Formats: sequence, C-alpha cells, structure tokens
Amino acid sequence: MAARLAASGVVIAVLCASGLAHGDGKAAPKRPAAVSAAKIWHAAPPGRTAPIDGSGRPLLVLQGLNIPDRVELTPRGDRGGFSAEDLDHAARLMRDHGGNEHPVDPHLLDVIYRLQVHFRAPEIRIISGYRTPARNGATSNHGKGRAMDLVVPGASDEEVAKLAREQGFAGVGVYPVSGFVHVDVRERSYFWVDTSGPGKRSRIRGILADLATRSDSQASARGERSVGPFHVGSDVNAAVGAPSPPAPAAPVEEDEGDVATP
Repeated sequence: MAARLAASGVVIAVLCASGLAHGDGKAAPKRPAAVSAAKIWHAAPPGRTAPIDGSGRPLLVLQGLNIPDRVELTPRGDRGGFSAEDLDHAARLMRDHGGNEHPVDPHLLDVIYRLQVHFRAPEIRIISGYRTPARNGATSNHGKGRAMDLVVPGASDEEVAKLAREQGFAGVGVYPVSGFVHVDVRERSYFWVDTSGPGKRSRIRGILADLATRSDSQASARGERSVGPFHVGSDVNAAVGAPSPPAPAAPVEEDEGDVATP
C-alpha cells in the first residue's frame, strides 16, 4: 500500500485537503473539501510523464483516488487496445467501495487512453469507476463497466470534456462544483453539465445536442462503431477485439457527484 501511495502522492494530499489527516491524529480544520481536493487532483507533478513501452508508446496509467491502487497498462496501438489481462487489472482498480467488480468495456479504456496521450498526462486519476446498481432500478453506465469519473492532471475539465466529446458515441458530463468529468461509452452521444455538489441531488442540463449528433457521424465516417451491451463469454481474448452488437441507447447518466474519500 505504501508503495502505491508513494507512486502518486495525490491520495495523501487529498486526505489532507479533506480534513481527514492531521499531524496530531485529530481532524484538521474544516475547509471546502471538494474545492481544495479538486485543485490537488488537477495538479500535474512537474516534469513527470507516463512510462513508455519498448516502442516509445506511453502506457495507460490509472491511479485511483477513493481506492488508492495504481495500474500501468500496455496499449496495442496508438489509439488503445488492451489485453484481457489488462482489462482485468483495470476492472480490479475500478471496483466499488464494497469491493464489487465488473468487467470494463474495452472501448472505455481506449477513449481514456486517448485523453491521457493527447494531454501528455502522467496518469488518469479515477474518482469513481464501477458502482453496484441501485436497488430502486436506476440505470447508470457506472453499473455496466462503461463509465468513469476522472481528472486529467495538467488539463482543465473543460479541455478534457471537449476532447472526449469529439470521440463519438460517448456520454460526457462536466461537474464544475465537484471538479471532475464523467466519461462513458454508449450507442448515441449525450453531453451535459451537472451543477450539484458532492452527495447532492443531480442538477443535469443537457448541452450541445447538435455537436453530439455530429460527433457520432464523424466517428462513423472514421470506421468506428457504437457500443452495445457488454457480454462476457468463454473466450475473453476473442471478445476484446470483437465488435459489439447494436443496442438501445443508454439513458442519461444519473451521476452522484463523488468526491475522494479514504
């Protein structure tokens, strides 16, 4: 555990910003935890870059905030593509607070990898990955292994959201109060802003509907396909490279606006 924390340093800093760590063992004076933590999340370590593979291609580095694990995944190409073993490592890191895991959609990691490479970020910082579906039947792409709440250190949330919207077949939500971007993969793009704070009722406002349609059309022209339901079969390696069957569009994300906690 100590090695994983030392690899990033950001998790310890978040605890301090949240008033959860203090030298004398007592709670530190309270301050706007979400605002303070968000500033730390977005800070890029000076001079630090992602490790590279033998061909000089950056690895995908995922650093958990709520769950302080770290993994380094090797892409098969410049736009992503990860082995079944790497998908398993990612799913483990993206587990929920109860320890529940779910297979991660391969295309989600491809999109996240493109964000890291574009901004030359040393890592992608994950606030929330998988969430066990609620008992009330509410649907979320977090419960399908197709969504991630994240921060790209060194880049603003608006910059990250802009690039994510250009990928096509994506759900992209900006959470300006909580300080992160939600990215998921789905059949048809949908973009939104949620001005609710951490733990508050969602205040989602859809935006840029024309851009969503245009992004999907451009993605189709590039030869990319929308994602359907994620299936786990007996041949996982074959499934990684197989196109997904079509499916109904995922509903608008009902995101809770997480913050980093111990």
